[in-house]
Amino acid sequence: MGAIPPCPQGQGKTTYWAFLPYPLPPSLKAVLSSRIKGTQADLTELYAYEAAQLTLPGMKSASEGDAREVANYVKALMYGLDRLASLPVSLRLLRETHERLMEGVRGEHASPGEIRRSQNWIGRPGCSLADADYVPPPVPEMEGCLADLERYIHEGNQYPPLIRLALIHYQFEAIHPFLDGNGRIGRLLISLLLVGWDLLPLPLLYLSAYFERHKDTYYRLLADVSENGAWRNWVMFFLQGVASQSRDAVERAKQLQDLQQEWRRQLIEAKSPALCSALMESLFVSPLVSIPQAQKIMGVTYKSAQRNTLKLVEAGILKSLEDRVYGKKYIAPAILSIIEGNQP
Repeated sequence: MGAIPPCPQGQGKTTYWAFLPYPLPPSLKAVLSSRIKGTQADLTELYAYEAAQLTLPGMKSASEGDAREVANYVKALMYGLDRLASLPVSLRLLRETHERLMEGVRGEHASPGEIRRSQNWIGRPGCSLADADYVPPPVPEMEGCLADLERYIHEGNQYPPLIRLALIHYQFEAIHPFLDGNGRIGRLLISLLLVGWDLLPLPLLYLSAYFERHKDTYYRLLADVSENGAWRNWVMFFLQGVASQSRDAVERAKQLQDLQQEWRRQLIEAKSPALCSALMESLFVSPLVSIPQAQKIMGVTYKSAQRNTLKLVEAGILKSLEDRVYGKKYIAPAILSIIEGNQP
C-alpha cells in the first residue's frame, strides 16, 4: 500500500452560488448516502420511522436499525449546519457530528464522537488486518495527517474550491479517523464545506447518489490515489459527479416546483379552503401525514383535519396507506416519485 500523498498547499478562494427553484428534502441525501454503505431504508420508510410507525402496509420492510441510521444522518447534517453559525468546519465539528450520527445505531459502542485510539482497517466482513484491502495510517501518523487536513481546510489555496473538495474528501477517507461511520462523515463533510465556504446556501448537491451509482469506480479511484498517486483521475471523477448531480438536482427541483404550482391551481379551481392548501404545502416538507399531524399543521379540530385531508385524497394529492378506519397514514406518491425516481 503506497503512502498517502500530502495535501497540496496554496492560496485563493472562489465563491459560487447555486439557485434551485425548490430545495429537495435533506432526507433524500441521507437515504442515498447510507445506501453506499449497505443500509437499505428508502425515503418512505424514513418518513414512516420519523412518524413513529416504522412498518406500513404496502411498504417493503426495513429494519429499525437501517431507518435509524438514515434518520441519524439527517439529524447529524442538520446539527452540523446549525453549528456552522458558531463553529467553522473543523475536527471538533466533525467529532460532535459523528457523536450524533452514531447514537443508538450499529457502531454506537465504537467511541462515538472520538478520534480512534487504535488501528482500523477496511476489507471484507470478518477479515483480519493482514487480509485487509486498505490499512489507514497508524494512530501517531493519523494525528499528524488530521492536523494537516484541518490546516488545509482553513488555509487559502490556489486550486478552485471544487478541486479542493475532491482532495479533502479523499484525504479524510484515507485517514479514516473514526472506528466506524467514516464513509457517512466523509460525505457529510462535503455538504458542510459547500455551505461553510459559501459555495451553496443549503446542502443541495447530492454527490452520495453519484458515488452509489458508480461505487466500484469510486472505491477503485480512491485506492488508486493511495497506491499510485493518481490524483487526476480521482478529481475528474469527482467533478463529473458534481456536474451530474447538479443537473439532476435542478431537474428534480423544477419538477417539484411544477407539481406544487399544479396542485395550487387545482385547489383554487376546486374552491378548496385555505386550510386544505396549507396542508398541501406541508407535504413538500414531509409527504407522509396522519390526521393528528394534519390537525397540528392546520391548528384545527380533529374533524376539520380529517375533512381537509380527505379533500386532498379526493383531489388525488394524497393516498391512504391503510384500509382501517382509525390511525390511517396518508402519503403524497407524486412527491416521492420525483425525489426517489431513477437518476441518470
